Amino acid sequence: MKAAVVFDPATGPVYADFATPQAGPGQHLVRVTASSISHVVKSRASGKHYSFDGTLPFIAGIDGTGVTEEGQRVYFAFPPTPWGSMAEFAPVDANLCLPLPDGLDNATAAAMANPGMSAWASLVTRAQFQPGETVLINGATGSAGQLAVQIARYRGAGKIIVTGRNPQVLAQLDADVSVLLSDDATLIAQQLADLAAQQIDVVIDYLWGQSALAILTALAKHTPGQTPVRYVQVGSLSGADIALHSAVLRSSPIALMGSGIGSLSLTQLIQATGEMLHAAVPGGFTIATTPARLDDVAEAWSQDDSKKRTVFVMD
Repeated sequence: MKAAVVFDPATGPVYADFATPQAGPGQHLVRVTASSISHVVKSRASGKHYSFDGTLPFIAGIDGTGVTEEGQRVYFAFPPTPWGSMAEFAPVDANLCLPLPDGLDNATAAAMANPGMSAWASLVTRAQFQPGETVLINGATGSAGQLAVQIARYRGAGKIIVTGRNPQVLAQLDADVSVLLSDDATLIAQQLADLAAQQIDVVIDYLWGQSALAILTALAKHTPGQTPVRYVQVGSLSGADIALHSAVLRSSPIALMGSGIGSLSLTQLIQATGEMLHAAVPGGFTIATTPARLDDVAEAWSQDDSKKRTVFVMD
């Protein structure tokens, strides 16, 4: 079969032949209809993601949409190594296949699944977000951040605060307050201090780096009373490390946690994805996409950015 195959993590996937898989016990052999590029997919293909096990060659992609042998339209995730979702077929554990809701097309579901799962799992599963609470989404201008805003609104957020470096995208988000991550650290610190003093219940952080340090510092100094702030770390687009003073966590009711593969089980991640996909139509969730052909994977891979979700459509 044809697939996006990674022979060398330094060069990325190429369109090539790969052995056609067979379904094992408890598996479906899914005929893939769509699969999208995400940050975790690119990181795994480069060999840099913590979940990469070193097997070469392997097929890129961790999830997608497809059709089972029985003709059921499904979302699927985590084909076992060396298989991946960017191929004509993928063997998938039956427990990791979810029926797709009516009204949600294959390409949109494939594009929305990974960032939507990330947003739903961090906000709903990890943070246990409640209606009426205030949420700060650090790095809201990417696909996952934009979906997090939509999900927070759908789940009844009392106030949504967003941060990002793109003022045009920030202005388009359905948020109550926006903080532009400019080069003026003093201004950002003052804005965050004012917001923290008004109470922030949940932080969903896609950036880490200096913006995360500024938020944590503001929360430690200005959070009123002893109401816990649930800080959920999801991504590190602005840097993998920060110099966090220990007093920040000792002096304030901040519950610092992560959300991702490992901190949540595959079952929890799949459940979060299913809940998000079934909320997508009634919630009116949207995501910007760029459709592509699988045989153009090398070019599409190099041109992919966070502004739109690149989706390989096979049906």
